[in-house]
Amino acid sequence: MVTAIEPIMRACSGTWIAHGSGAADRMVVDRFDRVQVPPEDPSYALRRVWLSPEEEEGTYGFSNEGLWPLCHLAYVRPAFRESDWQQYVAVNSRFAEVVNREMGGTESVILIQDFHFALLPKLIRDRGVKATIALFWHIPWPNAETFGVCPWKSELLLHLLRADILGFHTIYHCQNFLATVDRFVECQIDHERMTVTHQGHVCRVTAYPISIEWPPRWLAHTSAVEAARATIRSRHQIGPNVRLGLGVERWDFTKGIVERLHALECLFEKNPEWIGRLTLLQIAAPSRSKLPAYQALQQHTLAEVGRVNARFGTPAWQPIVLIGEHQEPAQVFELYRAADFCLVNSLHDGMNLVAKEFVSARDDEDGVLILSTFAGASRELPEALLVNPFDVTETAAAIVAAIEMPREERRKRMQLMRRTVAENNVYRWAGRMLMEVARIRQRQSLAPWNAP
Repeated sequence: MVTAIEPIMRACSGTWIAHGSGAADRMVVDRFDRVQVPPEDPSYALRRVWLSPEEEEGTYGFSNEGLWPLCHLAYVRPAFRESDWQQYVAVNSRFAEVVNREMGGTESVILIQDFHFALLPKLIRDRGVKATIALFWHIPWPNAETFGVCPWKSELLLHLLRADILGFHTIYHCQNFLATVDRFVECQIDHERMTVTHQGHVCRVTAYPISIEWPPRWLAHTSAVEAARATIRSRHQIGPNVRLGLGVERWDFTKGIVERLHALECLFEKNPEWIGRLTLLQIAAPSRSKLPAYQALQQHTLAEVGRVNARFGTPAWQPIVLIGEHQEPAQVFELYRAADFCLVNSLHDGMNLVAKEFVSARDDEDGVLILSTFAGASRELPEALLVNPFDVTETAAAIVAAIEMPREERRKRMQLMRRTVAENNVYRWAGRMLMEVARIRQRQSLAPWNAP
């Protein structure tokens, strides 16, 4: 998400209010808990909010162990705890107070990002803040029956509906949200205009597919394609005649990393001629590692990597190279440029910007994208090889198709995808929301009129 929002802040200025943690964050702020970004030529202000250990554990517990699995169809049971909910409410209230102080009585535009702050629209309104509020929900929205599992479903919905604009990645998620509101809230829904009217307030529900900046500034810090290939292969001891597949994710159960390993195993079973000639380089950045479910996922992934490598590997070649470390953006773009194909087989994703980043990195118009049909990006990038991530046989077949695809076919597909990402970049994403905000503000300034 940061890769999408940060370019917008640089372009539009304003104040970004965000949780701060650790000594490094505290060292750079002034006495008002602000830091100018970038320090040498400021484009915007970053306002830090500090949380106690109890607040941090509770609000992230509700967000990451409750809402995250609830909204993703990865079949992980959500955990809802009263103590987490209370801290989630408290932290949202803290942020609402900071917003109120930062605005200082001026009328402005507030863009709220993601499910961690679902209560903010109403909490901000309750403090008398005059603002046009847009909230963008970066993850999927489940069907009404699934969302009904949440003990605080009504509170979440009523707070969200105080936004002027509620954005999702896809029309499908918008429709799921409207169906959820229809089931649990007494209100008026206009399905044609995609609006919800509750207690006289109108909330517009709209799809805004998020994207990345174009051109990506990290390309300026990345070597040419051939040099990137040589560097990556040398660094990870991958031979020149070995095809290179790439996966880049947070180490999360929604990303389909284990399913990816099983697809590779299926490929070698059905296509033994590729043994010794294909390696998957998997980047898995540790995420939420304090949570038992994520610890178990990491252990299971390591075990599966070891098993597949032991089954098919040789002293000179390993089918899977796993890098369980965070990579800086320039490093990731170097990997994108070195790969023959990028495999994005998320079990469920609101959008997935890795798919778009891979496309943006390939100015050589080469490389193949394999993309999950359950990622929002699949709606915009049909030229990718689309797969059901739960079907390892289909995914294995897509990998074979990718590495055997003729150069001209790869070029045509990449050209079309690059055109899409270039035209629908993050600035257009933000611009559409801000244009709608402007229209709302203009309408609100009009005098009311009723027919005689």
